[in-house]
Order: sequence, then C-alpha cells, then structure tokens
Amino acid sequence: MAAIVGGDAAAVEELCAEARRQLDGGRVLAPANYNAPGQIVIAGHVEAVELASKLAGERRLKAISLKVSAPFHCALMAPAAAEVERALKDVEVRAPSFPVLANVDALPNTNPAGVRVRLVSQVAGAVRWQESMEWIQKHGVRLALEIGPGKVLAGLARKAAPQLDVRPVFEPSEVVAAPSATKPA
Repeated sequence: MAAIVGGDAAAVEELCAEARRQLDGGRVLAPANYNAPGQIVIAGHVEAVELASKLAGERRLKAISLKVSAPFHCALMAPAAAEVERALKDVEVRAPSFPVLANVDALPNTNPAGVRVRLVSQVAGAVRWQESMEWIQKHGVRLALEIGPGKVLAGLARKAAPQLDVRPVFEPSEVVAAPSATKPA
C-alpha cells in the first residue's frame, strides 16, 4: 500500500489504471482509502504499487510507502471477505438504534441485513472516509470522536470536513464526558 499525496480521485484512479496497463493486466491495483482532499491510499500487488509510486513521482505526486501486513481494502482481500461473510452467517444482527454510516458506501443504514452486507463489503472495498466525513458534517453532526490510540483519523476528518469538531479520546471517561454530537454548538 502507498499513500498518494497531491492528486484528486480521478488522477489517482488513472495512475492505478496506467500501472495496471504497463504490467499487462493480471495485477490488482486500486484506490483503497479515499482519506481526504489530496490524500488517497492505493493497494494491490507489490509490483503494481511500486510502479504506481514511480509513476506518481513522474506526475508530480508524492507516494509514501505504507508498512502494512496486507493490501487492505482491495480485491486481494476477497478471500478474507468470504471468511467474514461465513463468520457472520449465523450472527444475529439487530437493527441499530441510530443510523450507522458505513465507510464502504458513505451512506447511513438502519437495516440489519445492510449491516452484514456492509461489513463484508468493507473488507475488499475502498474506504470512503472523505465522503463519510462530508456526509456527517452536511447532516448536522458537529462533533466526532476518534476512540483509541493515535490521531490519524481525527486529522483526516478535519481535512475532509473542516467545520467538524474532531477530538481524539483515549480513556472511557473522555467518551462519557464528551458533549452530544448532534446538539447545536
């Protein structure tokens, strides 16, 4: 995987297509994370990611290699998606008490069957983080919490939805003390 910095979605999608063409097909390479304006992560076969990174430099884009254990959120994860689907087959999924926004389609869902489908789809499908953050900002959410160690998602959320108050939280007490995400400021 590599983060491509400086290009929009169309430029990065074309970059991936060009790398696949140069490798005579048969190689997986696609956007895996539409993170924020100017930052899209690509994933696929190692040689395809390396070629795309080289081509990015020729197009005045910056490519940053990511140290990851697998090419997440691309077609190479299809076997894992099938395993998730099998694992979820007998799991009871209840209707959420509020809409859940899935990053695979950046749309809210309250349908239990939709939860299962989106969980499976997300394994090999691109993360539409930027669209998700834009959607919640557009629909009145004013506060978002990044729960757990790190601040990467908070930073990306701020870039995608500048009016959104994004706070990284590390302790359960911080979550409990956070103001409501839907009340007017």
